Amino acid sequence: MPTSPARLLERIRRLIATPSVSSVSPQFDQSNRPVIDLLADWLESAGFTVRIEPLPERPDKANLIATLGEGPGGLVLAGHTDTVPFDAGRWRHDPFAGEIADERIYGLGTADMKAFLALALEAAQEFRAGDLHQPLLILATADEESSMAGARALAAARQPLGRHALIGEPTGLKPVRMHKGIFMEAIRLEGRSGHSSNPALGVNALEGMHRVIGELLRWRAELQTRYRNPCFEIEVPTLNLGHIHGGDNPNRICADCELHIDLRPLPGMALTDLREELHRRMGRLLADSDLRLSFLPLFAGIEALETPATAAIIQATEQLTGAPAGSVSFGTEGPYLNALGMDTVILGPGSVECAHQPDEFLALATILPTLDLLHRLIQQFCVEG
Repeated sequence: MPTSPARLLERIRRLIATPSVSSVSPQFDQSNRPVIDLLADWLESAGFTVRIEPLPERPDKANLIATLGEGPGGLVLAGHTDTVPFDAGRWRHDPFAGEIADERIYGLGTADMKAFLALALEAAQEFRAGDLHQPLLILATADEESSMAGARALAAARQPLGRHALIGEPTGLKPVRMHKGIFMEAIRLEGRSGHSSNPALGVNALEGMHRVIGELLRWRAELQTRYRNPCFEIEVPTLNLGHIHGGDNPNRICADCELHIDLRPLPGMALTDLREELHRRMGRLLADSDLRLSFLPLFAGIEALETPATAAIIQATEQLTGAPAGSVSFGTEGPYLNALGMDTVILGPGSVECAHQPDEFLALATILPTLDLLHRLIQQFCVEG
C-alpha cells in the first residue's frame, strides 16, 4: 500500500497544480470546479457514483459526493477543495508544482488539505462495490477556508450521507473529537459630529465605544468563570478585541466608531445564544445614550464540535492510532456533518503549523501510515459493516 505510488503522487501534484483559492476578498477568490472535475473523473474511473452539486448562489463553486456501494450507513471520508491565498514571493518552492525535496512534497494545499483527497481515493481503490456491506463516500466541499458555504449547503439540504465521518484536516494523524467554535462581529456606534471646543455640540461615538469595551471585558470575565473545559489548551472561551476605527480629526467630535471582535466558544455554548446575549447587553448599556447601535456579522460562525467519546469512529481511530482523541483550536466542517446525523472525527496527515504558511508541505513518511489507517477504517465500517 499504496497500490501505485507514482499514480498517487501524480494525483497530488495535479490537485496542487489546479488553483482553487477561496477568499472573502473578490480579487483572490477562485472557482473550485476544476478540482471537482478532476476528482470526479478519477472517482468515476474507480467505480464510484458521482454527484456534483453547485452551490445555490455560486454556480462556479460545487460540492462533490461520490458513493461506492449501497445502504443507509457507511463511512464518509471528507475534505475541502479550496486553499487560502498565498504570498508568492515568500515561497522557496513553487506553490503549484508539488515539488519533492527533503522527503517532503511542497505546495499549496499539501497539508491543508488537497493531498488527503488523493489519499482517500487511493485507499478506496483497493475495494469494489461488491466488497462493501455499507457504503463508502468521498466528500469534497467548497469554500471551507472562507465561508463554509459548501458545508452549509450540505446541512441546508439535509441529505443523509453516512453514519461515520472522518475529515482529513492536518492533525499529525491523531484523532480529534472537539474544537472551539467561532464568530466575528462588528459593533457600530453612530453619534453626531461637532466642534471639539464644545462637547454639547455632538455625541461622541468613541467615548460610547469606551463603554462598550468595558462591558465586553466584563462579559468575557463572566463567560470564563461560567465555562471551562480542561480538554483544551486554552480551557476557557476567548473574546478578542481585534480592530477599532473611529473619527477623522482630533478637533472634531467623533461621529462614528466601529469595533471588530472574535469570540471562540467551547462546546455547549451555542452561537445564537451568544449573539443574542451580546446584542442584549450592548443595547441595555447604551439605552440611556443618544448613540445609534448596530451590528454586522463579519463571519456567521462555526459551532463548536464535540463528538461523543463513545462514538464508534472515535474509539476505532483511538485504537488504530494509539492516541486518545483530543481537541484543537481551529474550526472545521465537523459540526455540519454531525448535524446531518454523523459522528465525526478530525484526523489527517500533516501539521496545522505549516498550513496557511509559505512552503506548506506534507512529509512523505506520513503517506503509508495514512493509507493503512484509511484502509483499516474502510474494512471495519464498510466491509465488516
